[in-house]
Amino acid sequence: MISYNSENAFQLENESKISTWLEGVILNENYNLGEINYIFCNDDYLHKLNVEFLQHDTLTDIISFDYTIGKIIQGDIYISTERVSDNAKDFNVSNTDELHRVMVHGVLHYCGYKDKTAEEVKLMREKENHYLKELANIQ
Repeated sequence: MISYNSENAFQLENESKISTWLEGVILNENYNLGEINYIFCNDDYLHKLNVEFLQHDTLTDIISFDYTIGKIIQGDIYISTERVSDNAKDFNVSNTDELHRVMVHGVLHYCGYKDKTAEEVKLMREKENHYLKELANIQ
């Protein structure tokens, strides 16, 4: 099950479509869906989590807490809608497209993909782009 929660005024559009898409990503990566909670928040909220749990005193767009057991994907994914909006402007894409990229990015981390080295980043971007194209085909 995928749930969507907000600590700010953000409301996700097309929840059912997004859930279908993310479940498909998980299955395609040979995992099963347990429970994923998306929590949309502002920069301050996510910054506090970043400092408290990761000891990083920086702003970020996403923090994921992975509770995956074996092949069952589980976790909490916190997304700063302010960071997503700013990044969308920086990358010259829509807020919606950037949000979807960040959402699938968190799931791909749960599927074992990393983004610390240039090679890992390249593979992560390829996966994100592949799955973003699939989202466009879901009715």
